[in-house]
Amino acid sequence: MTRICITPFVEQTGGMTSFRLKFEQGLKTRNIEVTYDLDDKFDAVLVIAGTRFIRDLNRIRKRGIRVVQRLDGVNWVHRVKWSGVRYTVRAVYGNTVLALIRNRFTDRVIYQSHFIRKWWEDWYGVAKSSANVIHNGIDLNAYTQNGDHARSINTFQMLLLEANLTDGLNSGLFHAVSVAEKLAEKYPMKVVVAGNVDEAARKKILSMTASKKDLEVDFLGTIPHAEIPRLARSSHLMFCAEVNPPCPNSVIEALACGLPVIGFDTGSLKELVSEEAGIIVPYGANPWKLEMPDVNSLAASAESVLENQDSFRAAARSRAEEKFGLDKMVEAYLSVLLGGG
Repeated sequence: MTRICITPFVEQTGGMTSFRLKFEQGLKTRNIEVTYDLDDKFDAVLVIAGTRFIRDLNRIRKRGIRVVQRLDGVNWVHRVKWSGVRYTVRAVYGNTVLALIRNRFTDRVIYQSHFIRKWWEDWYGVAKSSANVIHNGIDLNAYTQNGDHARSINTFQMLLLEANLTDGLNSGLFHAVSVAEKLAEKYPMKVVVAGNVDEAARKKILSMTASKKDLEVDFLGTIPHAEIPRLARSSHLMFCAEVNPPCPNSVIEALACGLPVIGFDTGSLKELVSEEAGIIVPYGANPWKLEMPDVNSLAASAESVLENQDSFRAAARSRAEEKFGLDKMVEAYLSVLLGGG
């Protein structure tokens, strides 16, 4: 039986764990076994994060077994905004290890978006190994526009769905509230934040919006994956809060649930969201310096999403079905891992 080694084993909130679970689900339906032990027997290795077992990767390659690295974006916020010693050390160390693996210990590299590929190649040069771009995929039967919801007919709900909006990573949170404030001048608005938010930011936002008659902000904290589809169906639009997003699962999950996505044209967002499925506008400043974006422009453009829910919701689901099915992603990965890809 075919067996693939996934390394390192990750089990936490965030994109790597989400990918691992979905990929394993796809492998299981194809009767492909999974192991996390580099001393085990397997047909290929998929490296999904930094690992201290770099020498083992070299040993495995010498045995003629293909080593494929899946790359997310480069850590960068610490370069422009102090985010604490721990975050900074982890960011610098992570970039160094991932670049070393990419440049010396892999046969193939899978970038999650064209934006990520260009980013790595601009900052760290073109790797000698072959490269592929494979967007993330999800189970379109689990994330669907059909099902239970609590979508209001009186208040428009903006959803933020991020694993981590703390410290240096919370700029987009404040951008979202600013957009909602502008929209609230015409429409009753509620911002629902699902993800980890530091207490200082939460208090600041609640203080900022306390006097706003038609604007409410609700912090849910981190929620189970199983609750995401209903929350997405209960919302009217999603704001992508990450600046320069590599390939956010949250955007793909929202589209699959028929939720239109709005945001600024940074990172991979325009690769994921078609014109019919949401509104993506120019940032209007320098995102790499975390400057304040053109909030007024996004709010004005987002009105069309609120006014034309049916068409945007249908287009969002169609976009997900066309581009982001789990089977499509798994087959593309297997082509690289086991075939000639």
